[in-house]
Amino acid sequence: MKPHRRVFVVGGALTPFIGKKHPDFIWKGHPDFGQRENPTLDEHLASAIEGALQSTGVDAAKVDKGYVGNFAGELFVQQGHMGALVPRVVPALEGTPFTRVEGACASGALAVVGCIEAIQAGANVTLAAGAEVQTSVSAREGAGYLARASHFATERDLDEFTFPAMFARRAKLFKEATGTTDEDIAHVVAKAYGNANRNPNAHMRAVTMSVEDAATAGDRNPCFLRNEDYRDHLKMSDCSQVSDGGAAMLLASEDGLAALGLRPEDCVEIVSWAQRTGGLGRVTDYTRLDVTAAAAAEAYRDAGIAAGDVQVAEVHDCFAVTEILMAEALGFTAFGQGRTLAREGRSHIDGDIPINTGGGLLAFGHPVGATGVKQLLEIVRQMKGECGDYQMPTRPKVGLAANMGGDDRTSVVTVLRAG
Repeated sequence: MKPHRRVFVVGGALTPFIGKKHPDFIWKGHPDFGQRENPTLDEHLASAIEGALQSTGVDAAKVDKGYVGNFAGELFVQQGHMGALVPRVVPALEGTPFTRVEGACASGALAVVGCIEAIQAGANVTLAAGAEVQTSVSAREGAGYLARASHFATERDLDEFTFPAMFARRAKLFKEATGTTDEDIAHVVAKAYGNANRNPNAHMRAVTMSVEDAATAGDRNPCFLRNEDYRDHLKMSDCSQVSDGGAAMLLASEDGLAALGLRPEDCVEIVSWAQRTGGLGRVTDYTRLDVTAAAAAEAYRDAGIAAGDVQVAEVHDCFAVTEILMAEALGFTAFGQGRTLAREGRSHIDGDIPINTGGGLLAFGHPVGATGVKQLLEIVRQMKGECGDYQMPTRPKVGLAANMGGDDRTSVVTVLRAG
């Protein structure tokens, strides 16, 4: 959709995304195990929102409305009713209307959509936040929780790790259809980790990964699925991280900017957005992300641009093959050619279409509810030259974020333009 009231990103903040193998995450192998605890959901949410307000200088009293993205708080930390959690953890927002939204891994982008639509309805300053804590249970138990994003009654039994098996199925069929190899996919993984190594907020910032490491299955990088049909098509390195973290972002109309003492030309504008939804368990072609492709076509049309105009992209790489599928669904390459982008360096920070410059879900991390908000913040930060060691050589003017929930069942594509 194209806004009839212009929408601008004022700014935002995120917490470091942490989990196992992050230097600051406390687990049984950490020297501080038993002496201190990891941040709670409350603390991640508060840190992100307070950081957004402080970094932008926006008074909490100026916020008209807000939305919180979270997928499985009731399961991982026994917490629902996230809208009312906001004023608990940030008392300055007491009384401000907040609503929790959920769309699996697209929950964060749906929080942003809620804020955009509130501005279309007359609000002037809105706040989108997202947070998730997933390290409270074992990976196996967490996989069962995350399987709620599938059609649980018919798809849960695909494997005890349901979503890894779903995307291993996509990888198998895509490789057979296009000739894409494990080495092609490994280039995506190595790029992600290389970017994360330059990003102080990334979950895997201290972990290195070469193409050879990512392409080779073994004790250090196992194929872990029990489903024999798909087992050989997914390694541990192909998976996004089980992360905790939060992100928050302030958006405003032109009137809202004026009230905040800001100018449109100093901000990044959201020029279009699109949300598409497909039925659970109703994928018709596992080699394509059809729902994302439909959302992208709408977003491009309403922004008045083509895929070739995009200068930076944050895409949903829940598994390594998904970045390749995303690149094709977004029109960056033709079908079957997505494998060339990372291999040829085109999707690297200094390439012609940089993708996931901070490490993506694979290495930046994936606290589910926060991811969609983080994606947009990363584009804004690239446009403002705020990414430090992983800043693109030339600041982009046009960017795109694609946040996907489930097996391409909910997809939000957003186009941004620098002032």
